[in-house]
Amino acid sequence: MLLAGDLAGFVAAMRSITLPEAPEAYRGGPIASLDASTRAAIEELRGIPQEGVDCDAATAAWEDALRAPDWDGPPVWLHADLMPGNLLMDRGRLTSVIDFGCMGVGDPACDLFPAWNLLPAGAREVFREALGVDDATWNRGRGRTLSQALIALPYYRRTNPAMAHTARHVIRAVLGES
Repeated sequence: MLLAGDLAGFVAAMRSITLPEAPEAYRGGPIASLDASTRAAIEELRGIPQEGVDCDAATAAWEDALRAPDWDGPPVWLHADLMPGNLLMDRGRLTSVIDFGCMGVGDPACDLFPAWNLLPAGAREVFREALGVDDATWNRGRGRTLSQALIALPYYRRTNPAMAHTARHVIRAVLGES
């Protein structure tokens, strides 16, 4: 639970930054921009039955995320790549965040990735509550995280076992929550 608070503190600090003429984050745009690539990945995974992905459930979860209203608030600063490899920890506590190459402003749902990439269900709620995340943003965040995992799994399954493992974990976590 301490990690959830640490992550929420980092995300909240990012969101509090105000700088003029901020660039758009690499992953900061509308979730609908991911639709074609996400659906293509689902279809690719249908052809890889040994991965065991419930593609119908993945499609339903993805479509649920697409139904969430777009972010209509001011863009917020995002790290936009809060993957486990970019979060350095010691004894279950966040000690540092690296790789700011995707940073910019956009939809706050982009920085919810750790909820499903890293945190167990109970800690997910601590993270969400600490950030005050509304249902629409949470649904977009879950959808973005699922999309990234669905695209990563067929891409990395033979070349990068760690990334493929994370993708499988995320897919299970998201579909288990739906």
